[in-house]
Amino acid sequence: MHTTDLMNRAADNIRILAAAMVEKAKSGHPGGAMGGADFVNVLYSEFLEYDPENPAWEARDRFFLDPGHMSPMLYSQLCLAGLFSLEDLQQFRQWGSVTPGHPERNIARGIENTSGPLGQGHTFAVGAAIAAKWFNARFGEVHNPTIYAFIYDGGI
Repeated sequence: MHTTDLMNRAADNIRILAAAMVEKAKSGHPGGAMGGADFVNVLYSEFLEYDPENPAWEARDRFFLDPGHMSPMLYSQLCLAGLFSLEDLQQFRQWGSVTPGHPERNIARGIENTSGPLGQGHTFAVGAAIAAKWFNARFGEVHNPTIYAFIYDGGI
């Protein structure tokens, strides 16, 4: 369990990074990313079972982001986990960068799904949940990942 002060400071860092990314890119909108900072911080700090040193760990929980415009929130969280650098964040929405405006699936960097076309995030999440249930039914509960998704009305 983390202290409230530490959790608040981490969420504030996510908010600041998200706003700075959008401002530097002169493209996008930071509101959703800033608003989701507490959620994503608590998810990654208290609930999500994952290994930043082995993002492809088979037994990891998975987080699927539906609203691609909230990518600064995810990139900032993954930066705090060591999967993106501050230099990567500074290249947000720049041609050829590893931080496009809508994330592309990149397991090595902790991104489980592409969130470009509307609805991709929650369809990836549903597919992953079905696959996890099928796997457990077929092979027993070798590992039982939890599937998390951030879904919003625009994608539905």
